[in-house]
Amino acid sequence: MAIKAVALSPMAIAGGRGLVAGLFLLAVFFRQLDFRLHPAKVGAACCYAAMLLSNVAATKLTTAANAILLAYTAPIYVALLAPAVLGERTCRADWLAIGVTLAGMVLFFLDGLSPSGWWGNILAVGTGLAYAGFMLAMRAGREDSPLAAIVLGHGLTALVGLPFLVAGPPGTAGDWLGLGYLGLIQQGASLILYVWCIRRVAAVPAMLVLTLEPLCNPVWVAIGQGELPGPWAMAGGALVVGAVTLRGVAAARTMRRPAAA
Repeated sequence: MAIKAVALSPMAIAGGRGLVAGLFLLAVFFRQLDFRLHPAKVGAACCYAAMLLSNVAATKLTTAANAILLAYTAPIYVALLAPAVLGERTCRADWLAIGVTLAGMVLFFLDGLSPSGWWGNILAVGTGLAYAGFMLAMRAGREDSPLAAIVLGHGLTALVGLPFLVAGPPGTAGDWLGLGYLGLIQQGASLILYVWCIRRVAAVPAMLVLTLEPLCNPVWVAIGQGELPGPWAMAGGALVVGAVTLRGVAAARTMRRPAAA
């Protein structure tokens, strides 16, 4: 809702948010960060920056529902790429979830979209791909410092977006407050809470709570901006969220199941 409300270009919003969030996270986690560069960390930072930039642009160009739900297809790309990148096997249930998700993605493009809406949807698909790359890189470098990769990602986002912010700075106090909220709360505080909670919450409830994001995102924007997703997008979103959630629950339960004697 804040991205929609701030009257700046997508790159300016992403750059300003990245700068505020990066500095905030750097201050909070300074003692825990290891900025020594390794291929997986660099890859994760680059993918994270691409995810942040494309998500803001997609949210501006298409509906919030389309932007978040198409980005939420990331686990499907992970399942497709994990065998080649990580040597981790993709099982039959993964392929079923991939098929259902791809069907859901097709439905998003059946709504009557403006040319900018089409580009927004394409960028949202790119967000999902970037998020998948981030998850794969984080998995490949799981012994490294994940928080450092995220802070570096915010730094890269700021480097790309700040020239746009300087060229067209906020014109109202509301826009400045919106940028501050996006950096401090929507990115910074949420990540701090996630890092704290993920150490204390089991995998299944943690994943189910995260599925509230693609469900609540369109609701907040509908309330604050009066923007409603089209019927095909709602149907496609139901397929995407259902497929990803059920596959995630099944995978988490398999991991918790004790091995046979």
